[in-house]
Parts: sequence; structure tokens; C-alpha cells
Amino acid sequence: MRYNQSGNIPPKRHTIFKSPEDKFYYEQLFGTEGFHGISSLLYHIHRPTQIKSIGEPKDVTPKIAVEKNVTPRMFKGMNVTPEDDFLDSRKILLMNSDLKMGLAKPRHSMDYFYKNAECDELLFVHEGSGVLKTFVGNLEFSTGDYLIIPRGTIYQVELKSEGTVFFVLESHSPIYTPKRYRNEFGQLLEHSPFCERDIVAPTFFEPKDEKGEFLIKVKKENQITDFIYATHPFDVVGWDGYFYPYKFNIKNFEPITGRIHQPPPVHQNFEGHNFVVCSFCARMYDYHPLAIPAPYNHSNIDSDEVLFYTEGDFMSRNHVDLMDFSLHPGGIVHGPHPGAMERSIGKKFTEEYAVMVDPFRPLKITEEAMKVEDPTYKTSWLESDDHF
Repeated sequence: MRYNQSGNIPPKRHTIFKSPEDKFYYEQLFGTEGFHGISSLLYHIHRPTQIKSIGEPKDVTPKIAVEKNVTPRMFKGMNVTPEDDFLDSRKILLMNSDLKMGLAKPRHSMDYFYKNAECDELLFVHEGSGVLKTFVGNLEFSTGDYLIIPRGTIYQVELKSEGTVFFVLESHSPIYTPKRYRNEFGQLLEHSPFCERDIVAPTFFEPKDEKGEFLIKVKKENQITDFIYATHPFDVVGWDGYFYPYKFNIKNFEPITGRIHQPPPVHQNFEGHNFVVCSFCARMYDYHPLAIPAPYNHSNIDSDEVLFYTEGDFMSRNHVDLMDFSLHPGGIVHGPHPGAMERSIGKKFTEEYAVMVDPFRPLKITEEAMKVEDPTYKTSWLESDDHF
């Protein structure tokens, strides 16, 4: 992340800051990892602590169907059920102690505010458009955008199209860009597949100076609790720092290619504790005269591999629909489907787009995932004359 400043802030932090009407503004430190991680300072019209009431918590713990998995699986995202409410629409399919991921198909915009108080969120817009409204500004989003939302961000999602679909990842650790692409000052290096110009910070808006009853749904430890606050949470007159939501479009990722097939780390876009997120994008294929563009068979012993297919035709798979999730557990060999390697030879270019998540701890499979599993996937590498 890079330093950003919006609105009005005092010349020195932790000092008196007043409105033109000689009323105090109220400073808030917004950050994670104690006082060690990146942070921002926000300045509110009203005290951000004015709780009027707290409701009973609602348990939203995903129900696990398969605790220990060694089976290659495919989950048909097209069959995940849409819901009217934004939070209800989140269907967690896969999870471990570091992260949760799944799909959300909300039909309606949020008429309340939301704060995830324990996880950073990555929302990838598979389809649709709208506005992510937060207390530090707004982000217009559309198909292909990654929305990175730090834990503690108070936000609303306004939908501007029907059929909006999000790939959702919740991380118990901060989500950052890869350290190997940044120098000691945090600047993205010349060989990084993206740069600061591709990262879009929120657009600041006029603060909401409103009193009343404002519902903020707060998620912590798999419970969502309704908090009623006395003032509008978007009353920030200014802020500065390194800690804020942002967007990055997958089509701004510049793939690293080579004469022979490059391994998945060249596609890395983000990372958290014990996982990485990669963007597979339209790119030139390998250009050695004898190159095989299809990925080689491999078994990553130390991580599971999840691919979410979002656009294009995937040459390594024979039968994949958009919105599908494939899961290949660590230690089990996987690779291109029969015929895919042969078909790839001589190809010069691909238009495929996918989000890949490699967790370094095994994933558990939820009941929601089992509702949409394709049971034929695990035997789909059998050659035709081997079927019986």
C-alpha cells in the first residue's frame, strides 16, 4: 500500500482539530496488528463510539461436510442459490483456520452498514457493477475488479446491475501484495506484474452529519451482531495513512511469460498468512519451438489448489463452466485433462481468466459446497478406453 490523504486533516497528528464552527473533530486510529501494522487516521464529526444498543448475536459458522479431504473436486458455482440480502447470499464453500472462500449472489443493495471485525475481505466481481461505499470514500466497481477491504472497514454495497456475482475470500490475516515485488520502501518494483497506477483508492465524498439510529452489522468469531449507533458512520471529514480499501482489475495484471511453461508463482497477485492469490490472465503462450503450453502434471505436497473460472476457455480442462471451482488437494497429482496437452501444442495465445487460491493448510469442505459438487470430476482424467 502507499500513503494516501483525502479531505481535511490537521497539520500534526493527535492534536486539536476543530470545525469552522469551533466544534471538535474526533480522531480515530484505524489499523491492525496492534500498533505495528499499517494504519490510517480518521477524523469524525461525531464520536465514533456512540452505541445505543446491541442485539443478540446470530451464529453464521459454516457447517463442515468433509473435515479431511484427499479427493479432487469440482463445485458448480452456477448452481449456488442467490439470496436477497448481501450477507445471507455469502455461501462459504471451502475453509480452514486461515481463510474462508465461496460465492455471493446478492439480489439487493445493503440498507444497513457492515463491518468484518476479524477478517480482511477480498471480493472479486465475477459479474455485475455497483459502488462499494465506505467511511473513507467510495469505489465504483465492475466485472473483473478485486475489492480489497481491510478488517474493521465499515461499508455498504450498492448494486447497479442484476445478477451480480462475487467470489468471496475472508482472511484472518492482512491481505497484501507480494513482498518479493516491493522494495524496502514499499514501492512496487519494475519487474512486478502490476504497479501503483493500477491500484485505485476510494474517492472521497462529503461527510454525513446525521444523528439517529444507524444499524451496523458486526461480524466476529462467526457471529453477526446488530449494533445501533447514534450517528452516521460516514461522518469522516478527512483521513490519511496506508490502511484503506482499494480496487484492482484483473485485466491490469501483466502476465510474466517465458520460452517454456512458467510455474504458478509468476501469476501471484496477493498474499496472506499461509495462502496466496493468483490471477490467470490472457497472455502469450510459451515461445520455445518445442514448448508445451499446457501445464505439466504436478502435485504440490504443501498446499491445496483452488481455481475459480471467471472468463474465457480453459485449455487445460475439457469440461469447465464459468463460475466453477476446482479443488486439487495437496499431495495428489493433477494436470491437464486427456487431450488438453496435445491440443495446446502450437497455440500462441490464451484469453482465459481465473482466480487461483493456494492455501498452505488443508481445506475443509462445507455442506454448501457439497450441494453443488460435480461427482464425476474425480475420474475425469480417465482416457476414453479406460472407462467401464
